[in-house]
Amino acid sequence: MVGKGSVNHNSRKFKAENVDGERSYLNVDYCNENIKKVYHKLFDEALQRYNEKQTRADRRIDDYYEKIRNSKQEKPFHELILQIGDKENMGAGSENGNLARQVLDEYYHGFQERNLNLYVFSAHIHMDEATPHLHIDFVPFTTGSKRGLDTEYL
Repeated sequence: MVGKGSVNHNSRKFKAENVDGERSYLNVDYCNENIKKVYHKLFDEALQRYNEKQTRADRRIDDYYEKIRNSKQEKPFHELILQIGDKENMGAGSENGNLARQVLDEYYHGFQERNLNLYVFSAHIHMDEATPHLHIDFVPFTTGSKRGLDTEYL
């Protein structure tokens, strides 16, 4: 499933009704970086090079994150949600649920090296809902662009 993405839910800054708080300690938090800082890390140098080339002030970009966030065609990040089975055959409190957790953990650990142009800034396994699942939030980017920023949102 590809979701809209809710970093606050994934990091448990707020808990939905379907969350069993007594099992939250079983969750796995891999990373949870601030998305604005991620944009600065990924795009600031390219943004500076781009802005230096602009002869017209109206073509300069002050804040690349805000440009993407306010775009009608793009969104600041994408979320991938992976789940194996359902609550009937892979319930979070069962032996199969623990197997699902191990498989999701293995999948996460190879994700970044398989997807070099997806910067993962937030990733979590949830064991406190009916079925174990993995949230991976990422910023897609490309390098070597000839038009626009040489490193830009993809």
